[in-house]
Amino acid sequence: MKILKSILKIIFKTIGVAIIVLIAATAILFGYFNLPIENNNDYSKLGITFSSKYASSIGLDWKANYIAMLDDLQIRKIRIPVYWDLVESNEGVYDFSDVDWQLDEAAKRNAEIILAVGQKTPRWPECNIPEWVRQNDSIRKDRLLKFVDIVAKRYKDTRVIKYWQVENEPFLRFGICPAPDASLLDREIAVVRAADNARDIIVTDSGELSLWVQAAKRGDIFGTTMYRTIWKKGIGYFEYPIGPRFFQFKNLLIKIFAQQANAIVIELQAEPWISGSTTDNVLEEQFKSMNPEQLKSNVDYAEKVGFPEIYLWGVEWWYWLKETQGHPELWDTAREIYKDRQ
Repeated sequence: MKILKSILKIIFKTIGVAIIVLIAATAILFGYFNLPIENNNDYSKLGITFSSKYASSIGLDWKANYIAMLDDLQIRKIRIPVYWDLVESNEGVYDFSDVDWQLDEAAKRNAEIILAVGQKTPRWPECNIPEWVRQNDSIRKDRLLKFVDIVAKRYKDTRVIKYWQVENEPFLRFGICPAPDASLLDREIAVVRAADNARDIIVTDSGELSLWVQAAKRGDIFGTTMYRTIWKKGIGYFEYPIGPRFFQFKNLLIKIFAQQANAIVIELQAEPWISGSTTDNVLEEQFKSMNPEQLKSNVDYAEKVGFPEIYLWGVEWWYWLKETQGHPELWDTAREIYKDRQ
């Protein structure tokens, strides 16, 4: 009995020490993550993600939004999703007219494009899978690979495209999507490389909710999201308690464990994260998590991380505020932010 008590005492003591060490290590890490960084990377180039699908869903003339982005804001680095459910809404019938138009307008202005392909592409519901292929996983995968191949071959000679992005945060369980599938992702990447071996491929992951290694080891360039203030049920608004050094630390991890030396910010929060659909809520609520000062603060934060390119997220909302709500403040702030930063 005494021996058993001694053993249990040792076990509990060991567990207690381990917990204390873990708490201390966590406190040290969070202290390090939040150490101030004085110097910005003023040479970071700024881009944008543009979603014709999202712009249309909030009642905008998406083409007018796109042209205003190019000509008024003078943005020249743009990520464009190729939505599978829009391009191939009927099996074997392809309509690339909207994608072609965006690429043509960008080319006229000497812009450069990241073309995002796959079943999971930017904007809710995340996965944009045609209805006709949803019922059978095997057929979905085969048809997805065919679609990616058709897109890559169609645009491989389009000079305005600088990078391919294959899937969007493929390892993050978020959105109305099938389960993450590393094997399928690898096959998609192989399809793009076979069609076009001249361009680098970007693979992305969540900035706050992932260690990045799985995604980073698969692409030529790794792209992280970067969100500052979110809304969670049962909590309300929540600001991640991490400074720019958090992302620098994770960048070190992928250099060591994924041999990945090229990282960018593929999606910087520049619109609200609230309960429900953004534009369905009152403006006062929208401005709680995004406003001109928060926009400038987020860009400043991203610059301190030190990545060479930063793609913002929210140009459709800025345009919606200006055109339909009489609030041009975000749009005007963005114009100043983007000045001479292309």
